[in-house]
Amino acid sequence: MPGPLFHHIARFAVALAVLTLAPVVAAAGPPSPDAGEGPAVSAVRAFLLERADGLGDSVAVEVRSPSAHLPPCVAPEVFMPGRGQKPWGRVSVGVRCGERTRRVRYMQARVTVTGEYWVSAGELPAGTPLEAGMLSAERGDLSRLPANAVLERDRIVGQETARPLSAGTVIQSHQLRRPALVERRQAVTLVAGGDGFRISREGRALDDGALGGRVRVRLSNREVVTARVTGPGRARVVF
Repeated sequence: MPGPLFHHIARFAVALAVLTLAPVVAAAGPPSPDAGEGPAVSAVRAFLLERADGLGDSVAVEVRSPSAHLPPCVAPEVFMPGRGQKPWGRVSVGVRCGERTRRVRYMQARVTVTGEYWVSAGELPAGTPLEAGMLSAERGDLSRLPANAVLERDRIVGQETARPLSAGTVIQSHQLRRPALVERRQAVTLVAGGDGFRISREGRALDDGALGGRVRVRLSNREVVTARVTGPGRARVVF
């Protein structure tokens, strides 16, 4: 049967083992946000976060890790391939790797931007001039909105609906149009001019036209000219 000396030695061994392992456990600590990420993943994440900065109230980036068969990416340089990629949603990102020979690989990521967007507060018939009280603010993932969603209220107010909108419709650019300053069959003051001269004549519009739009105008002699709308009931001849 073990004596007192054996128990004393056993307690000493356990204490020594605890002291030896304690620094290892303390050193591990909680992992950092980029723990386990390669330099390419970290570089892509930073690039996309910077690109989406200011687009909404919060931004989150998920990067798909490259294949384990690929060698490590040294000195990664991130770029956005092609044109027209939105700063949110599913994106494809190019990465140049290597200090001397730069090899390009492509990585996939998803950028989630949470922010404010605008919907119709009620039913709006076509041709309705839009005012601030006709819009309601919503919050959500902007990447899941329709491609042509208009996020700035100032770009909506002052325009008119190009088609009927039901309540809760996300406002999109193709649903809007600038209000007509010239209407079909309306009397129009037509201006033509150049260096040192200016001619003004009266005519009648054959089309509706918003500011900057082109309309056909029939003059009193039945001649039809094309003009650009410059204001209510006014247009300038297009040469």
